[in-house]
Amino acid sequence: MNTLSYKTLSAKNEEVVRKWYVIDAEGQVVGRMCSRIANVLRGKHKPSFTPHTDCGDHVIVINAEKVRFTGKKLDLKEYLRYSGYPGGQKSTTPRVMLSKKPESVVEIAVKGMLPKNTLGRQMYRKLHVFAGSEHPHQAQNPEPFKF
Repeated sequence: MNTLSYKTLSAKNEEVVRKWYVIDAEGQVVGRMCSRIANVLRGKHKPSFTPHTDCGDHVIVINAEKVRFTGKKLDLKEYLRYSGYPGGQKSTTPRVMLSKKPESVVEIAVKGMLPKNTLGRQMYRKLHVFAGSEHPHQAQNPEPFKF
């Protein structure tokens, strides 16, 4: 009797082929764009996705200063940070952050959508965000990511 045996294939870290993608953030809504970026960093867009392995790709985000917020979030949303000392909690709005350090808006949004463990920190390192339209990763031949 001939029985078929199906095995679940798991991607191994050595076998993963990583690509480089460029995403132009000009006019994009922050949350929607960042959820797609988080999926690419995790590798969920690949058929060989394995939850316990980092099989994602590198993502370069350009024009981070030109992202868009819907509604009144530009003034009402708050980003909190805490120094660890009593009375050390500070808050800023997206409008202030976009004027001072525009890359951090995209970085914080993507970081919140990745797993909170060692694997998530490893995935986060593959994110490269730039405020302007220039980036130093031309040698990797990044291709534009289609949404």
